[in-house]
Amino acid sequence: MSTATPSLLGPDEPSPFRVLREGGASRYVLTADHSGRVIPRALGDLGVPESELGRHIAWDIGIAEVTERLSELLDAPTVFQAYSRLVIDCNRDPSWASAMPEVSELTAIPGNRGLSAADRAARTDAIFHPYHDRVSALLDARAAAGKETVFVAMHSFTPVFKGEPRAVEVGVLYYRRTKLAEIMLDLLRAEGDLTVGDNAPYAITGDSDYSIPRHGEGRGLEHVEIEIRQDLIETPEGQAAWAGRFARLLTAALGRL
Repeated sequence: MSTATPSLLGPDEPSPFRVLREGGASRYVLTADHSGRVIPRALGDLGVPESELGRHIAWDIGIAEVTERLSELLDAPTVFQAYSRLVIDCNRDPSWASAMPEVSELTAIPGNRGLSAADRAARTDAIFHPYHDRVSALLDARAAAGKETVFVAMHSFTPVFKGEPRAVEVGVLYYRRTKLAEIMLDLLRAEGDLTVGDNAPYAITGDSDYSIPRHGEGRGLEHVEIEIRQDLIETPEGQAAWAGRFARLLTAALGRL
């Protein structure tokens, strides 16, 4: 197992992961790869103004609160990642350029320019590996105990990307279409008040995502990735409403798996 690199994370800085309800009774295990926006003290602000660090380029706005509520409603084990995806994107292979982007959307990230192999390794060892090792340990423990697991990766997306508005309100994402993806698409469309994306606003590909290919497909688990538009979950009321909706729909989905 990898451990945090002392030169990057001080002993008083947040752990790369936070776990809720490790022993929860649900068949679901939830993750939130982009739920945090912390930047290690050693990296300053990456040369990015606070006005940009509060935007979606740094984190998935609203998804931490939705996922916390959903975890409670389902009694589902859940792992959250604490650091900004501008430091290292925990839903990308660390070897990819997109894992530590020099430009995110249209914003330059000066602190990511010209990173050495040692710089990249420090971020990977301090944040990426501890987070994914913790998810793996949770899934391993459930498998050893004979518990069935359904893996759900929770994300949110910006309503406007590079100047283009997005009509989709909620997306069901997959690499190879799963039974759970089919069920969730049916259930969300049946709500009657949503614009639902089928592998939209993003499509999972072999070189675009890490968590679903590794923890879902890689283990042969039933799985899906959920994307909620951020303007719908910016407020506590929106967060509670969407958590309640997904608790109801994910519970219904188990009966159809």
